[in-house]
Amino acid sequence: MSAYRVSRLDHVQLAMPAGEEERAEAFYCGLLGFEVLEKPPVLAARGGRWFGCDDGRVQVHLGVEEDFRPARKAHPALVVEGLDALAAALGAAGHAVRWDEDNPGVRRCYVEDPFGNRIELVAG
Repeated sequence: MSAYRVSRLDHVQLAMPAGEEERAEAFYCGLLGFEVLEKPPVLAARGGRWFGCDDGRVQVHLGVEEDFRPARKAHPALVVEGLDALAAALGAAGHAVRWDEDNPGVRRCYVEDPFGNRIELVAG
């Protein structure tokens, strides 16, 4: 038996372009239901936003990347209660939802954040 183990995932960081924090908040807070988390001042000066839900147990951090390119393959997978309702809200807000049946027994879909980063949504 090992003397150590990974016990949980603390957060996932995605990149975003500079100056787009309001668009990030509109998507992650307005649609996905996250709240803005306060960043330490030295990190806040770099731009970006941290988001959390479920009392901070689920976190997505967005960091500014000067040569920004969206993550089209790598992605966080968020477990969602009420997946159909969220998918409908995302579609109504103009975010294309792509349902996927390639993983038998897992009901899931994909959406892109305002910057083109891939987000997987899994029925919980």
